[in-house]
Amino acid sequence: MTFKAFSDYLLLEKNYSKLTLKAYLNDLEAFECFIASEFDIPTISNVNYQQIRYWIVSLVESGISNRSINRKVSSLNTYYKFLLKTKTIEVNPLLKHKALKVSKKVQVPFSEAEMEAVLKELNATKGFEGLRNKLIVELFYATGIRRIELVQLKLSDLDIANKTLKVLGKRNKERYIPLIDTVVQTIETYLVERNTLETIVDHQHLFLTQKGVKIYETLVYRIINDYFSKVSTKVKRSPHILRHSFATHLLNQGANLNAVKELLGHSSLAATQVYTHNSIAELKKVYLNTHPRSKK
Repeated sequence: MTFKAFSDYLLLEKNYSKLTLKAYLNDLEAFECFIASEFDIPTISNVNYQQIRYWIVSLVESGISNRSINRKVSSLNTYYKFLLKTKTIEVNPLLKHKALKVSKKVQVPFSEAEMEAVLKELNATKGFEGLRNKLIVELFYATGIRRIELVQLKLSDLDIANKTLKVLGKRNKERYIPLIDTVVQTIETYLVERNTLETIVDHQHLFLTQKGVKIYETLVYRIINDYFSKVSTKVKRSPHILRHSFATHLLNQGANLNAVKELLGHSSLAATQVYTHNSIAELKKVYLNTHPRSKK
């Protein structure tokens, strides 16, 4: 079965990335193979919920995590919603399905002290790679952008005069983030050093390797992990934890939740509220240390 119409819908109408589209199609094709072998059904548009449930049970028994299974079912559900929209089917077989329970992973942000320790070390760095790494850390912490968003940044996204950065987020949604003075200064210094590279293959993107090509995601992860492993004993030291630290530290200082939502590029407040856990913990600590009755 071909999913071309569905692919075009996700790519052109919903603005899904090619990577997300590939994941959706892989899930659909895997399910299609399953029902063909188990039930001899040639098309997934003709299945019922009991047959989908049988597939879910088989995934559980194979040891796949509930989180991954929910993602696969979500792909299937999106497809059935598309079939409803195009009037190919009359009822979504997943209409009453309830997602499997997943344990919530508590993301522990870097402390302000850990951030200061890394930034202090980076202040002493010199040369192209040192300045590039310094700017990467500063941008993550000052803007909360995602790793893929940082990798894709172009020189044209910078507006140094107005101290703003244009970021292309999920589903090609643009947002503008203000830049603090220290980050602007680092950008200017880095750009001077960038121009001294012997070879620049990629003239568009902001972050390059020493060979003059666009930086890649695994290198960005390695840079963050290497620097923070020197100051932090946390198990996870990744760009996402820096994003988490950005949001948590803003909320700890009294930032409005809606403002943080816009800065992070979230489509709903529900996605941003996950970051309130640590800020509430901080408020509780301040409350217990300062309220007159708490000392009795």
